Amino acid sequence: MAKRCDVCNKGALTGYSYTFLRAHWNSNVKRRWLPNLQNVKAKVGSSTKRMKVCTKCLKAGKVQKAV
Repeated sequence: MAKRCDVCNKGALTGYSYTFLRAHWNSNVKRRWLPNLQNVKAKVGSSTKRMKVCTKCLKAGKVQKAV
């Protein structure tokens, strides 16, 4: 299953974690930054649907939770 928001399509970002404490030039380590996804039952039209939604979309009110 993809780690992607169903509303804004936000996904994982990749890059290097670099700290200034490491002394060697080639000491970068690949890593991934994952979005904070929550499983939510949300209203879609007149029905309810289970969705993976990031917390930014929940806070912004882009999704209505089903009661």
